[in-house]
Formats: sequence, C-alpha cells, structure tokens
Amino acid sequence: MKVVALVSGGKDSCYAMMRCIDYGHEIVALANLMPLDDSVDELDSYMYQTVGHQIVVGYAECMGLPLFRRRIRGSTRHQHLNYKMTSGDEVEDMFVLLNEVKKQIPSIAAVSSGAIASDYQRLRMESVCSRLGLVSLAYLWKQDQTLLLEEMIERGIIAITIKVAAMGLNPAKHLGRELVDLRPYLLQIKELCGINVCGEGGEYETLTLDCPLFKNARVFLDKFEVILHSPDNIAPVGFLHPLAFHLQRKMELLSSGSCDIGSGKVGYVCEVQGDSTPDNIVCSLSACSQLCNCTTKNLNLCISRSSRDMFSIGCWIQNVSKTLDGLQEDLISVLGKIESKLNEDGFDWLNVIYIHLYISNMKDFALANEVYVKFITEKKCFLGVPSRSTIELPLVQVGLGNAFVEVLVANDHGKKVLHVQSISCWAPSCIGPYSQATLHGEVLHMAGQLGLDPPTMTLRSGGPAIEIEQALLNSEAIANCFNSSLVSCAILLTVYCAASLTLRGRTEIQHKMESFFDDGSDSIDVKRVSSPIFLYILAPALPKGALVEVKPVLYIPENRDYGIGNNLLGSDSKEMVWDFQTYTVSGKICAALVSITKDVAAKICPNTEPELISGDNIRMIAKFCVFLINKVLVDNYLFWGDLMHLKFYYTAYLSMTADTLNLIFYEVFAAFAEDSKSFEMGKEPIFSLIPVLSSGRSASMEDIITCELFASKL
Repeated sequence: MKVVALVSGGKDSCYAMMRCIDYGHEIVALANLMPLDDSVDELDSYMYQTVGHQIVVGYAECMGLPLFRRRIRGSTRHQHLNYKMTSGDEVEDMFVLLNEVKKQIPSIAAVSSGAIASDYQRLRMESVCSRLGLVSLAYLWKQDQTLLLEEMIERGIIAITIKVAAMGLNPAKHLGRELVDLRPYLLQIKELCGINVCGEGGEYETLTLDCPLFKNARVFLDKFEVILHSPDNIAPVGFLHPLAFHLQRKMELLSSGSCDIGSGKVGYVCEVQGDSTPDNIVCSLSACSQLCNCTTKNLNLCISRSSRDMFSIGCWIQNVSKTLDGLQEDLISVLGKIESKLNEDGFDWLNVIYIHLYISNMKDFALANEVYVKFITEKKCFLGVPSRSTIELPLVQVGLGNAFVEVLVANDHGKKVLHVQSISCWAPSCIGPYSQATLHGEVLHMAGQLGLDPPTMTLRSGGPAIEIEQALLNSEAIANCFNSSLVSCAILLTVYCAASLTLRGRTEIQHKMESFFDDGSDSIDVKRVSSPIFLYILAPALPKGALVEVKPVLYIPENRDYGIGNNLLGSDSKEMVWDFQTYTVSGKICAALVSITKDVAAKICPNTEPELISGDNIRMIAKFCVFLINKVLVDNYLFWGDLMHLKFYYTAYLSMTADTLNLIFYEVFAAFAEDSKSFEMGKEPIFSLIPVLSSGRSASMEDIITCELFASKL
C-alpha cells in the first residue's frame, strides 16, 4: 500500500516507517502536527510529541518526500478512552491534515504511526483512519520495548534525547545524548525504577538526526537552549529548544550551510489550513432502519434466555421455497428481525457481546460485511463492537435461507472490549465493526482466529498444522492483553475445519491443538488447570480460503483462587451409553459437550441402521439429549434459567429438513418442560439447531448430533 507516515521527529515514528517498508509498503508522504506558535516547544497533549518540531521541516529534504504540516488548533476535549468525534478536539486537527493529504495524493491507502503501548493514541488514530477510509499501520504495537530499542539502534537510527521527565533522568546529564550511548543506562534504570525503555510512558522523547530512510541528507543540530521545565528533586523535567540546524547531504558529503529556525522551508512542504470539517464519511444510521422495513419473510426466531445477565438470540429463515432470494436480502431480514427483538425487550446492539454469522456461500463474504456494517456500527456500540466469527454452513441444503445469525446478549453494559484495527506485528487486526475479544462476567469471548500472519494479514503457508499453530499464537496474544493465557484459562475451543481438508489434515490439526496445551501446561500451575473442551466442526468454507479457524472461550476470574473441575465420560462404560465432557467452575459456570455418534445412536435406537434414522429415532435421541442436559445442570447445581446458550449441531446428511428437525426437538423440550416444571417453554425454542457437514470431539467428527451448552451464574 502507499502510505503517509505521521512523523513527530522521534525515533518511534521513524522506525515505524522502516517497518512499513519491511512489509512491502511504500512511504509516499510525511505528515506532522505542530504548535500554533513556532516558539512554543511543548503542548499539554496526550496525542502529539511537539518538542523538536522546528527540525521536522528538514525531513522532507532528507527523505525526498512531500511533508504536510498542520498547526494544532484544538485541545484535549474528549477525554474518554474510546474517541468520539468532538469539535475543537486536537484529534480533529489530525483528521483535517490527513484528509488534505488524501485529497492531494488519492492513491494513499494507509497511515503509519509509532504507537507502542498507548490505547489512547491508537484508538484515536484508528478513529480518524476509519472516517477517512484509510488503514492504520502500527508495526511497533505491543512489541517488547527492550527489543525495539535494540533494533532501532542496530538498524541505524541515530537519535538524541530532546526531553527527559522520569526518575533517574537528569536534564543536565542526559539531554542531547545519543540513544546508543544512553542505552545501558536506560536498561539499568528500567530494572531499578521500572521505566519504559522506549519512553512510551513519557519518560523521555527523542529527535531523529539520521536513519536509513534519510537517503538525501542527515540533520545536525547546531545550536540549542536547555529549558528546565520542572526542577523537581525526584523527576526533573527538561527539554532542548532548537535554535539552528543544518542538513548535510549524503551524496556530496558537503554541508548545505546553516539554517536558522524560521528562515524558510526546506524541500517540498505544504502547510494545511482550514477548520475541522463535519464528518460526512460515516454511514447514516438510518440506512439500516430503511433496510429493516422490507422484511416479509417467514423468520423463525430462536431464543435461549435466562433471567440473569446473559441470553442468546438466534434467527434464520425457515421453510424456504425453491426460488431463493440472495444473501443480501436474507441477511437484511435476519439482522432486522434481531434488531427489532432487541428493541422490543429494551436492548440494542450495544448489549450484544458476540455474533455468530453463518452464510450459505463464502464467496458472498464481502457482501455480507456490507450488510453487516449497516446494522452494527461503532457509533451504536460506543463501548465496543461485538466480537464475531463467520463461517459457511450448508444452510440451503436443509431448507434454510442464505443467512443464520446468533447473538449473545448481556442485560448490562459491563463489558470490556478489545478492538485493534491497526495492522501490527501483535495479532491480526479487525478492520471494521467487530472486535478481537469481549470480556463479560469473567468470561472472555474471542473472535474466530485464522492462521493469519499479523503484519501482512495473509494466511501462513505450509498446510493446516502451520495455520492452526499461527491461529493459536494469535489467540494467545489476545489472551495476554487480558492478563491470561489459553493454556491456563481456556474453557471451550471450537475448531472449524474446511471441507477441503483430508482426514490426515484434520488429524494434524488435532495433534497440534493437543500438543499446544500439553506443552504449555509445563509453565503453569497444572493443579489449577482443567483440560478445555475441544469441539471440531467441518464447514464447507472459511474466510480468506483458510483451512482452519479456532474460536476460544476463556474463564478469567477476578479472584485467582478458584476451583475447576473436568469430567469426561466415555461410551465404553458398561453402565452408561453417553459420551460427554464438561468443564465446570464450582458455583459459577458449566460448559458441556454431548456427542451422539453412530454407536451411541445405535444404543439409543436399537435395531436401526445409522444411515436410516427416522423422525421417531430423532425424537428418542432428542429425549436422551434433554435427559443428559438436565443431568449436567443438576449435577453442577445449575438451573435451566442459567443457560446462556444451547446449540445442537447436526449433520446436513440427515434425511430431513431443518423445519422437521426443529419441530421434533421443540415438542420434546415442551413435553419435558411441562413434566418437570424446570422451565417454561414459550413459542420460540430455547435452543438453536445448526446444520454442519459433520462435528465431534475429535478430528474424525463422527457425530450425528453434537450438543453444546454453556450455563453461568455470573
């Protein structure tokens, strides 16, 4: 992509440009924000480094690129972490600046920044990029700062400290020092005082004098003044005020002469004027309302709802005629119906924690996203957009429409959302209205993870084992942001395998999954860890042509002293014919998986060929599943009202439609509810029936029906 790089004069923004080039991007312009008054060095800003702004003008000639600059007219007005467009805020100056760059260079597709750890800066950068239709590139994000400092120095960045403001750093001793000389001392006070060695906490700021990207010239600071801003005894603050500099051309190795500050522009520099403009790039929120009004389909709404904090809503189009509408119409109908149901009950998309998006053809993935963003927007979900997974399922084959959506809803707004839209080396970005993970009630719901290489956002090559390994590493990086890990906290991992995989390929995935958790348990307290549940699902296709996608659910307790239990019962028991696995946290949550294999079905329905399962056989299997679900709940001191979701995955090769199957299960549940008085059965079922190619607790995926339940008292 063609990139405009935000430069402050510091080492981080310069190294971020180098990383962009490492990953095949092209820097075509520079952009910088500076104070209104040239004589002012530092602003009270959480967003911008302005100390040394007098030197940045020289970067245009050093790199041979156009430099766009804007004077900062705004101030910090919107102080919440998640930024909302606010007139007069300093972020709007960045919007005006980058908007002008985009107008003058329409081929620009991305913006580079040097953000390392500040969510405040990253979220504002992403907000501006989203409004302008640009991609945020943050290749230093979440990287180890000690390693970053080493890399910057080793790769030829020559930078001096231009501001110090931390315990252990003295303006008289440490201002103007080159990083290469100061590195040992920075590492020392990191150990003693816990500073960020890259200065990400404001401990110090730098001015880059030379780097490999400065092809034409380097900067020499000829004259400066030391300003003692705060003579604190513990952490004094001071900075350098540049008075004169010159550029030394690299080709001629001759000085171009001294340049007093303010004597004129060096290279091609464009100062961007104008006030912040109204944001007319964001889609109108009324668009989805207009779309919703066209729904006249036979929609079957499934609800699994408890009286507690969480419940599920599923929606699909049932009893479809042979003349099918396209995905766009079907998805509009389904999302519109869900939105209406949420509003009916006093909720909206802000309450949604997670979304499963099932579509009939992965070739329509882009079209599905176009519809999706009309309903789920960052403006509606200002606390954070829901996490999401998307797979193709054999919907049409069983008589359903082209779209099937499940949403997990919270009764409150107590969620914590991780939504990183910047492309980085940390984990795959989520560019759009879905997040990497959402934490609610001590349960972390993670978006489906592919085997994407984060900095390039392309699938790792080498086969299914390589893809699942990368997907697990991506998941681990996300878990680490919540001070957790997959090995110690995973409850349930759903592994979607593409139908193109052979049994050997699926087996490789299973072995890699098992070894990841077996090897990882060596570094943690295994006494407090229970084996997570693995659910394997065979799907016709996955996004980006991936071979595998993993969707983890984690338990992240507020109090680490908790008891976890794991129970695995096999069908080889002489006393029992069932095959199920549970994961429980005493008194809090229970996840369970019930497998109805051909062998189990044969014991439930004697004298019946597995390939010739009738409606009566399905009824017996459904009764058996209800019995086991009730047993799991009772054994773990839970009630039917504690269910967050209840799903039945069934093979699409059963000789009956989804409509018939749904009717049988509904009747069985209704009869049990009436007999046991355990729950009330309304018009809508409390479960979802989801068609798949196959499913199971192993890569062989031999289940006829797999039941997944999740119950919680949190």
